[in-house]
Amino acid sequence: MKLSADIKPVTYLKSRAADLLDQINETQRPVIITQNGEPRGVLQDPKSYENLRNAIGILKLLAQGEADIREGKAMEQEEFFDEVEKTLK
Repeated sequence: MKLSADIKPVTYLKSRAADLLDQINETQRPVIITQNGEPRGVLQDPKSYENLRNAIGILKLLAQGEADIREGKAMEQEEFFDEVEKTLK
């Protein structure tokens, strides 16, 4: 992967948007858009974006679960299922 090929100035985006969309959908690599030499945005294909969002969601759930365990807000699996069975009866 050649990172320099994935960095484009905003003027390139303005003049060749369709080409950039083809590139990101073909390579599934994001393109960094710069303005005045500074990174200002990222252009990414929808599938990769969705995968990224899903991964972040899973990581948030894991972090929340770990925090619950540290704070004593968890119970053993058998205890949980016993309580569910009692509730359903």
